[in-house]
Formats: sequence, structure tokens, C-alpha cells
Amino acid sequence: MSGIGALSKSTGCHIETIRYYEKIGLLPPALRSTGGHRIYTEKHRSRLIFIRQNRELGFPLDDIRELIALAADADRPCADALSVVKKHLAEVESKVAKLQQIRIELLSMAGTCESTCLGKLLYGRLPKLNGVVMLTYR
Repeated sequence: MSGIGALSKSTGCHIETIRYYEKIGLLPPALRSTGGHRIYTEKHRSRLIFIRQNRELGFPLDDIRELIALAADADRPCADALSVVKKHLAEVESKVAKLQQIRIELLSMAGTCESTCLGKLLYGRLPKLNGVVMLTYR
């Protein structure tokens, strides 16, 4: 058992985030010491690591809540969890396609800028400074 500070350090999750996850029910309520301090068990730590890993994968909190519920209910088929994962995968693939299109546009813009700037060089007027040829732009 550990306090919130130790849980935060061991999971890399901010203290306020831990409190928030507890408040919205993603993390079960902590036990309380006689002084009223939160006390967390290994079960809390495992759940928090699960939440954090899925957040890093981009899952929204509602989907993580559903995955937690699915994991807790042995009678629910694995296909239900697969459905949540496939839905998220489709969203990620859509974002990747959009990002690839943005990349193409940015490369095109960069190419236009480079060719325009290079076209403005005045190769006939190359002043020398200490024997080094300097390029002049207009």
C-alpha cells in the first residue's frame, strides 16, 4: 500500500490526474488512513498503468471505461473489446491519412518556397569577403 505521491512516482501519472480518475470512477476509490490520507493498493497501481497505457494509445476515457468494464466481466465476449479497439484503429487510420495529405501539401509549399528563393539569387553579383563568395538576395 502507498500514498498518492508514491503512486504518482511509480506510474508517472500526475497527482491531480489520479484524483480526477478516482472522481470520475475510472480508478476505484482509495482507502483512507486514520488521518484521511488516500492509500492505494497494487490493484490501483495496475489499473492506473492500464489507463495510462491506453491514453498513450489515444483511447478516449469513455473507451477506456468500457475496456475496464469488459475486462472485469468474464462473461462478456472478447469480440466486444475487439470492437472498441477496431473502432479506435479506424479513427487513427483516418487521422494518419489526413496527416499524410497535410505532409504532401507542406512538401509542395516548401518546394515552391525553395525554388522561388533560389530564382532570386543574383549569380552575376557574387561579392567576396575574405576570399569567400557571398550570395546576394534581392
